[in-house]
Amino acid sequence: MQPAKTHSIFNIAVIVAALGYFVDIYDLLLFTIVREPSLRDLGVNMLDGKAVLAASTKVINWQMVGLLIGGILWGIMGDKKGRLSVLFGSIILYSVANFITGFVENTDQYAHARFAAGIGLAGELGAGITLVSELLPKNKRGIGTSLVAGIGLFGAVFAYFVFKFTDQDWRLCYKIGGGLGIALLFLRISVAESGMFKEVKQQNVSRGNLLMFFNNGKRFKKYILAILIGLPTWYVIGILVNYSNRFATAFYGENKIESGRAIMYAYAAIAVGDILVGLISQYFKSRKKALYLFYLFTILSGILFFSGAVQSDTSMYIACAALGFSTGFWAIFVTMGAEQFGTNLRATAATTIPNMVRGALPLINIMFLGLFQKSWGWDIVQSGIITGIIVMAITLVAAYFTEETFHKDLNYVEAEEMIP
Repeated sequence: MQPAKTHSIFNIAVIVAALGYFVDIYDLLLFTIVREPSLRDLGVNMLDGKAVLAASTKVINWQMVGLLIGGILWGIMGDKKGRLSVLFGSIILYSVANFITGFVENTDQYAHARFAAGIGLAGELGAGITLVSELLPKNKRGIGTSLVAGIGLFGAVFAYFVFKFTDQDWRLCYKIGGGLGIALLFLRISVAESGMFKEVKQQNVSRGNLLMFFNNGKRFKKYILAILIGLPTWYVIGILVNYSNRFATAFYGENKIESGRAIMYAYAAIAVGDILVGLISQYFKSRKKALYLFYLFTILSGILFFSGAVQSDTSMYIACAALGFSTGFWAIFVTMGAEQFGTNLRATAATTIPNMVRGALPLINIMFLGLFQKSWGWDIVQSGIITGIIVMAITLVAAYFTEETFHKDLNYVEAEEMIP
């Protein structure tokens, strides 16, 4: 194989991947921003806390399960048909699903529409990160993928301001998301396919075979570890920030916290963190050292959140921003997933791994809401603390056993022989 050509980190593939992820995040986080007015319009009694929690959990869980399924489907397609085929196909699906969401009439339809959108949204990041990783040389790919994630994550901030600008018309917000997706299709026409994929396509090797992650002991271990190191991101966003208004009530009583605004502050900070983590990784010449640093930030911001220091709406928003910044390792986490595997499995890995983490949110919710609160009778603060400790413990162990990939050459393929 020939080595990958050297490209600027500002080439068209990086720019389009960043804009694609921008739209992806806009659509992915929109429900958390428009949750209250959309559920109210669909007939949910907003004075019944349990009913609101049940309806919102149902919708977000359906979306996350869609992401989980879509991650597998698009990942396999990315290695079999090409990275660009995923970028085109996924965006068409989630754009159509977003338009449909703007016309739903009850929470069941809402959940099903978000399930379809979740399947579509699952392909965007993995295919983009894979393409950028394969087009850029190893001394630049960490920065390139950090720019993709950092710029893309501002999509959540944009979604919040669109929501405000449209006078909280949640249906219009979903339709705008669909329109943004269609506009991206025209930009993607100028993006070239990965040279590494073109070369592998000519070889007689198995591509996109999901079973290869499970029939080889070494690959299976790498795959599971790559998933577990990302768990804190969705614990922070899906639990602490998403339910920030409920935590505020537990911390200091009456409040006017908007979960949408909390998400906006958190994601603005995550975007900054994701850009910095690439530079930090470059400075240390290590993905793992950068990851450990941001894990430390996550632990410290979690301690701040539960310390009793949050006693006002302002301090809650600051805490959400601190939590967001601390989980700004999404870019490095996804990049490490892509770097762990050969070209014939790379898109499958890079697409399924982040969506497995997103798909883990329903499991975290079961532990946080179902086990600790409903079954054991703990309050939201106790449940939040114990859930966080368990998630971080699992993640730190996984990170310790994860291999360093900063200097790894990506121009290779995975063999099919089974190794115990």
